[in-house]
Amino acid sequence: MIKEFKTFIAVARDGTFTGAGAQLGLTQSAVSAQIRRLEEYLGVALFDRGARAAVLNAHGRDMLPQAEELVAMAERMAAGAGQVSGSLRIGAIVSAQQDLMVRALGGLRAAYPDVRVRIVPGVSLSLLGQVDAGEVDMAVVIRPPFALPPELGWLPLLREPMVLAAPAAAPQASWRELLSTQPFIRYDRASFGGRAVDRFLKKHRIHTHEAVELDEIEAIAGLVRHGLGVALLPHLRGLDETGLRLLPLGEAAFYREIGIIGRLPFEPGSVRQKMADCLAEAAAEP
Repeated sequence: MIKEFKTFIAVARDGTFTGAGAQLGLTQSAVSAQIRRLEEYLGVALFDRGARAAVLNAHGRDMLPQAEELVAMAERMAAGAGQVSGSLRIGAIVSAQQDLMVRALGGLRAAYPDVRVRIVPGVSLSLLGQVDAGEVDMAVVIRPPFALPPELGWLPLLREPMVLAAPAAAPQASWRELLSTQPFIRYDRASFGGRAVDRFLKKHRIHTHEAVELDEIEAIAGLVRHGLGVALLPHLRGLDETGLRLLPLGEAAFYREIGIIGRLPFEPGSVRQKMADCLAEAAAEP
C-alpha cells in the first residue's frame, strides 16, 4: 500500500485530486481509485466528501503524519538494502501470458529477484482501463483501434500476421472460399483482435456461417483442429499447428499488433523500465 499512501500525502498537500495527479503522473480517476483502496484498507474515510477541494477530515488529519513516517521509513529501508524490492502489477492478455511473459519474466527475476510480480489477466479493453486507473503498472495488450488518453503511451512489441486456420482434412480451396463455405469460428468481437477480424470481413464483403464466438486463441485453434469450422486468428509464435492448415492471406494480409501500454516514459533503471526491456528482448527472440 506504499503507493496509495504516497498518493494520499500528495492529495493532502495539494488540496485537490487533479493537482496531486499532475504531480504523480496519474489521472484524477486513478488518484480517486487509489484513495478508495486506501480508505477500504484502513476502514475509515480520509477526506470530507462534501467539500469542493480535497479537505482532510479528522481521521485524515490524524493519519497524515503517520503516513509520512511510513513512506519515509519504506524509502530508508529500500536505500539501506541496496537492492530493489517491492511489487510490480502487469496486465496481460492470455496469449501474451503463454509465451511472451514467460520468457520476459526470466530476465526480470535475474535482475530483481526481490521484486514480486503479479500477472493480471484480462482482455485488452479492460486492461487499458486498469492501467488508466492505476490498478496495474503496465499491460501487454493488442493495440487499441482508437487514440490513447494523453497520460498513456504505447511501446510496440510484436506484429503477428493473421491467417486462415482450417482443419487438416478441410477441402483444398482458397482462404476466401473456405471462409464463405465452411462454418466460422469467430474471434470475439468484444476484443480488439476480434474487431480487426470484423473489419476485414466487411472490407472484403465476405459472408460467413458463424458457429462459435470466443476470445482465447488456443481454444479457437482447438475447435478448428476438431473440425468445427475455420477461423481467422493470429499466427502466434509457439502455436500448436498439429491438425491445422494455416493459409496466408496474401495481398489481403492484416496484422495483430501487441505492445505495452503504460505511463511513459518509465523512469530509467526502474522495475517498470526493466520489465519493458525484458519484454522487448523476448519479442525479438526468434
